[in-house]
Amino acid sequence: MNIYLIRHGRQNSKLCNIDVDLSEEGRRQSALVGERLASIGMEAVYSSHLIRAVETAREANRYWNAKHIIRQELREISFGDMEGMADEEIAAKYGDFQEEQARLEQDLPYPGGECAGDVMKRAIPVLEEIAATGYQNVAVVTHGGVIRSVTSALLHMEPKYYRLLGNSLENCSITEVHWNEKTGYFLMERFNDYAHLEPYPELLRASWVEAEN
Repeated sequence: MNIYLIRHGRQNSKLCNIDVDLSEEGRRQSALVGERLASIGMEAVYSSHLIRAVETAREANRYWNAKHIIRQELREISFGDMEGMADEEIAAKYGDFQEEQARLEQDLPYPGGECAGDVMKRAIPVLEEIAATGYQNVAVVTHGGVIRSVTSALLHMEPKYYRLLGNSLENCSITEVHWNEKTGYFLMERFNDYAHLEPYPELLRASWVEAEN
């Protein structure tokens, strides 16, 4: 089985993890990833319940016509007290925390929020559930923090090292993992693949923000 972890498209706000709809660029990104994966025979698409993930799944699913299943466990990592703040505000108020987090000495939860281990505990069971469906190709539209946390778990990394997996994943990038039923392991096939966006520089993260949203 192949599971395609897709980061949601660009949303209508640069504030930290607020629940808003997609921007026009986000809808374009969603259509491009849907078109790119149109030929593989997608049998189901899962998404978190957050608006940006639901809308990304719906736009991409225009090319797949697959069953859409919404699971709250696939929601973004909770940034706790930082949520709703701008990057500049976060840097000013939580600079010490960010420096400590960057040292990768432990799996630190965001102030008032979650750590990578928390995300793994709620999201990995959903992937295991998907692996048991018997489908061959499934899309999972989720969030940058979830993709990094989940893939680090599948690669048997300590949770504190999840931040080594990409500085900032591109919106509507593809991270593909293959479930091998015989070995009981997930195999990483590709990570943060955004070739479908490269012809359009205005759709890349560098033209918008650097932080995870």
